[in-house]
Amino acid sequence: MRRHSALLLAAAVVGSAITVPAPARAAAWETVVDTGSFSGYAALESEWKYLYPWGSDHNGSARMYGSPSDHNHIALSGGVLTLTATRITWDEGTSSADPHPAIHYHSGAIHARDQVVVNDQFPNWEVKGDFQAPSSRGTWPAFWLTGVNSWPPESDILEFKGDGRNWFNTFRTSSDVDSTVVGVSSPGSWHTYRAWITKVSATDVDIHYYVDGQWKAVHHARGFVGKPMWLIINLQMEGSSGSPGPSAATYYRARNVYVGRSRA
Repeated sequence: MRRHSALLLAAAVVGSAITVPAPARAAAWETVVDTGSFSGYAALESEWKYLYPWGSDHNGSARMYGSPSDHNHIALSGGVLTLTATRITWDEGTSSADPHPAIHYHSGAIHARDQVVVNDQFPNWEVKGDFQAPSSRGTWPAFWLTGVNSWPPESDILEFKGDGRNWFNTFRTSSDVDSTVVGVSSPGSWHTYRAWITKVSATDVDIHYYVDGQWKAVHHARGFVGKPMWLIINLQMEGSSGSPGPSAATYYRARNVYVGRSRA
């Protein structure tokens, strides 16, 4: 984790002159996940863990595989993380997670060792990364935050569900959710997805969502303060993205993933 000081300044512009008053205080900004965490497996394993925080299964038809000795589905090259989903031809049963779909794929997931928790000490967070996301029917890539001790909270920063639209979702309860759906030109090309999360009351946060530096939405997230969240990158399949999924291998790539926070 890295830390540097950033001055909070106010600037008034009069004509071509800029007047900068003395700063009220110094605020600290810390890097929690460095953009170089995909530079090699030692860097990856110092910042991330393999699979989901809870194991190999979730709500789609892909079972996650990966470890320090198994990089068939979680691989690095040139600073890029590639998650690969491959269809299996044998019966591997059903997912252990609701709604228990049949397992049709092996794929990859990682989650950050450090958790995101908005509170008085850390009132602002930035979570972002560059991604090449599959978007054909049956492919379900995601870059998201989900509650450590309970669900929700959840914030989906990248989620494609079988077409060229990204879903920004903020779950306050299972039935109380904001969704902003944004069309993305050529999701399989590199695009930057970003969330800026800031504490706005004793219990609530605002989450601002961006694609390629363009602001797309703000969601008010009641009850998120003080609740730790996992950051997950995964390539799930079928489920909400439709079926049948592809028979050929599917690739989901990430680079420059970054997490930072302010320290009050």
